[in-house]
Amino acid sequence: MDIQNYTIEQLEELAGKIREKILNTVSKNGGHLSSTLGAVDLIVAMHYVFDVNKDPFIFDVSHQAYAHKLLTDRWDSFDTLRQFGGLCGYTSPDESEFDYYKAGHSSTSISVAVGAAKAIALKGEDRIPVAFIGDGSMSAGMVYEALNELGDRKYPVVIVLNDNEMSIAKPIGAVSRYLSKSMASPFYQKFKKRVESILEHMPDATMYMAKRLEDSIKLITPGLLFEELGIEYIGPIRGHNLEGIIDALKIAKELKKPVVVHAQTIKGKGYEIAEGPQEHWHGVGPFDIKSGKSLKKASSKKSATQIYGDKLLELAKQNKKVVGVTAAMPGGTGLTKLLEEFPKRFWDVAIAEQHAVTSMGPLAKEGFRPYCTIYSTFLQRGYDQVIHDIALMNLGVVFAMDRAGIVGEDGETHQGAFDISFLRAIPNMTLAAPFNESSFNNLLDFSLDFNTPLAIRYPRGSFIADDFDTPKFEYGKSHLIEDGEEILFVGYGNGVGRAIDSKKLLKSKNPAILDLRFVKPLDEEALSKLAKKFKKWYIFSDSAYSGGVASAILEFFAKSGIEDVEIESFEYPDKFIPHGATAEVEKYLGIMPEQIADKINKMESK
Repeated sequence: MDIQNYTIEQLEELAGKIREKILNTVSKNGGHLSSTLGAVDLIVAMHYVFDVNKDPFIFDVSHQAYAHKLLTDRWDSFDTLRQFGGLCGYTSPDESEFDYYKAGHSSTSISVAVGAAKAIALKGEDRIPVAFIGDGSMSAGMVYEALNELGDRKYPVVIVLNDNEMSIAKPIGAVSRYLSKSMASPFYQKFKKRVESILEHMPDATMYMAKRLEDSIKLITPGLLFEELGIEYIGPIRGHNLEGIIDALKIAKELKKPVVVHAQTIKGKGYEIAEGPQEHWHGVGPFDIKSGKSLKKASSKKSATQIYGDKLLELAKQNKKVVGVTAAMPGGTGLTKLLEEFPKRFWDVAIAEQHAVTSMGPLAKEGFRPYCTIYSTFLQRGYDQVIHDIALMNLGVVFAMDRAGIVGEDGETHQGAFDISFLRAIPNMTLAAPFNESSFNNLLDFSLDFNTPLAIRYPRGSFIADDFDTPKFEYGKSHLIEDGEEILFVGYGNGVGRAIDSKKLLKSKNPAILDLRFVKPLDEEALSKLAKKFKKWYIFSDSAYSGGVASAILEFFAKSGIEDVEIESFEYPDKFIPHGATAEVEKYLGIMPEQIADKINKMESK
């Protein structure tokens, strides 16, 4: 959409239409709401000042880029947002040439912008990368690694800092607003250049005094950090004043330097019910626009997250050594109550997964029982820390990995497919998984006295299997849930429920069902005995096949010389898994119980 010739009034009208379109679509499909509504004016201004046809628009996390999608030829298809086969909830070059980079995790945008700026410089082109980043993403170390180089190399990069609840400017109130208004004007930028030129030619003594004055001014401005890193700073500006945003972006563009444009916005802008820093409205399911009430029917089963939060709270009340951390996801990981009840023992460290992991190591070393509660996909970001700072020291940190398996509409950047594969290779690491509420409670009881690294995976939403009593966990021991004949179903975690449901649909076979419980270490004694009785094994695990559960069992067979057992796995194929409703994605993968039963019926009838 070409908006370069629009008037301010036309741009404001367009921003209103975009908000209406986002609100109507998200209320039906679900998605990210408050952050993307708050970003509309900034994105409209970006498209007005910069040329999206040549300038890389790089969105951090990119869940707030819905306005960008609507401005780049996706208005008519926007109703398919986050649906299987429809538009992705994040930027994706596969979807549009105007999406420069894929992003679903935070704090990558400035690094990508620096890389793009290097390529542009080498090619001698007149293009400017524009990185759009939220204040929450500024807590991750990768941001400062990129800023550090950018401030040194001085590549022309414009960073739009969308500040919707950050305290960077609050302590300085009216003074900050006055200085920021001045700094966003052409006069201030010219004045600053003039001062810098004069300082270069001043005698040392005079220059010292002038420099002290300049530093004093910086100390009462929110741009101190950026200025000290060698990056120009404009702001904070009002993030919903289109004329002011456009003026600031034009100045930033003309400077031909790295510049941060700091804009203060309101989450949920334009939809009063969602306005403000309310975690609930960050990501939502379908809801009624008038009342704001969810249209999603509440499940009669407790979610795995609820089970975990309730049990950990119980353990924390019983044992003062129980401590824990999450990285900006207290509600999503079930830790909200623990943070409220034990604020000195449970911490939210913001978007800083590496720090979250490493910080739990010393607590384990000092005799505490730390629980690092994190989504499977986000633990990927702390992988080196898991190896270097926890496993290498053989410290008793429990990694509670929520969202293991298919996560649905968030798609390929968020699917919890790889944790078994990347953790199984680490020495000293134990991997275990529950399949219902009883087994989860038993596993958490087991974890309380476990003194080496332990990773527990569990799904988004409810377990597939119904709840029934299960025995206590013993280290490295599996549990045969049902005996049977001829074939064996081996389930790990939520895969046990998939195995149980698939068995119900078989025509003639009566498979035994094994709850593997541990994929590292394997219950080699039990597996050896079962290999003598069952010559056809089917593996059920909501995880990647490569390096997964079947791989672990096949490695054991090779080591033990077991050659007469045939294995068929229903784990995920070696590809990134698209977005869509969980049931639709699982159907696409061919792992719905009826699909599995049909395959087994055909194979066993041959």
